[in-house]
Amino acid sequence: MDISLSDEQRVFQAEVRDFLNDNLTPDIKEAGRLCTTIMAEHEATWKWHRILHRQGWAAPNWPVEYGGPGWDAVQRYLYSLEYARTGAPPLSPLGFAMVGPAIMGHGSAAQKAFYLPRILSGEDVWCQGYSEPGAGSDLANLQCRAVADGPDGSDYIINGSKIWTSDAHHANRMFCLVRTNTDGKPQTGITFLLLEMDTPGITVEPIHILGGDHEFNQVFFQDVRVPQSGRVGAENDGWTVAKYLLEFERGVAVGVGPLRTRLDEICGLAQARRDSDGNALIGDAGFARALAALDVELTAVEYTGHRTMAEIAKRGSPGPASSMMKTRATEVQMAISELATQAIAYYAAPHQPEERLPGANLEPIGQRDEMSVTGRYLNDRAAAIYGGSNEIQRNIMAKLVLGM
Repeated sequence: MDISLSDEQRVFQAEVRDFLNDNLTPDIKEAGRLCTTIMAEHEATWKWHRILHRQGWAAPNWPVEYGGPGWDAVQRYLYSLEYARTGAPPLSPLGFAMVGPAIMGHGSAAQKAFYLPRILSGEDVWCQGYSEPGAGSDLANLQCRAVADGPDGSDYIINGSKIWTSDAHHANRMFCLVRTNTDGKPQTGITFLLLEMDTPGITVEPIHILGGDHEFNQVFFQDVRVPQSGRVGAENDGWTVAKYLLEFERGVAVGVGPLRTRLDEICGLAQARRDSDGNALIGDAGFARALAALDVELTAVEYTGHRTMAEIAKRGSPGPASSMMKTRATEVQMAISELATQAIAYYAAPHQPEERLPGANLEPIGQRDEMSVTGRYLNDRAAAIYGGSNEIQRNIMAKLVLGM
């Protein structure tokens, strides 16, 4: 297999690199450096979103007809690599990589015309209403109920709650799974809805996670009236839309480019840290072996990512390859963050999440380049759960790949 780049591809890569370096302002880059979850600080990310939108690069995976740049798989891959190397903050995947593709694949013409441009411009900020206190990995068991109402049945009345709702405190819209039928198999009574977060009856309560970040929330619905025009697909067929969306979520749950950058950062940490005798950590045989083993594992994930890109180019969606990618990439992700905590040793212990806020002028305990290490380690523990737990992914692979 020839994976060398053509002259045109090298020119494209240089163009991307130059644009990113020229347009990443210090405050935006700092937000990327301090990010420990899938979302960076909101204001800096919104500023960066607008810059990319003006360039036409906000949605690199979208087709031209919906406002994407029309890049092929190699161009998208090169863009993601350069993006990670420059330390740019991640844009929220909830619009671009999740509800956007779901609307493209299952939405009406009117929904595509209304929502997709607003996702592209950043006018709408989305959150995902999937998990519930009693329905996480067992998503088919969700109980948040929507009942048809109104003289012509044109509305739904929603009651229930959603949990682990990323970015709900910033979002103005939610894509949500609700139960509209209790007969038959649980999967057959679920409907996929788009709704506005300022609708009366919606309450958002914060959940501060172990790393000190406020990314998650619990959302409560009390007699919330939403129009049925926000339904994507047919009533009681939301499971079809949800599965389609989850393929994309699992495919982007971990970006391989950022993992390579993070492994390179560990090399820098290990070369700079000295023990009491003045020896660099990189010279420790055990640590060097662990670093080399992770390099091998990450290379295998990168090639799996190449195969996934080829599958998307051929089928339009990643299929079961997304489960393989999600499982191995998140396992490597957790191993990388664990090795980083070993590299900074005692300086992993101080709890100083306030120092990770952009513009913080507090004196850190340790070095500036260590500030995100512990937060990433703690938050990365969730990587094996969100997007469908890795145990569930193995069941999917056993069924769809191995035929078991």
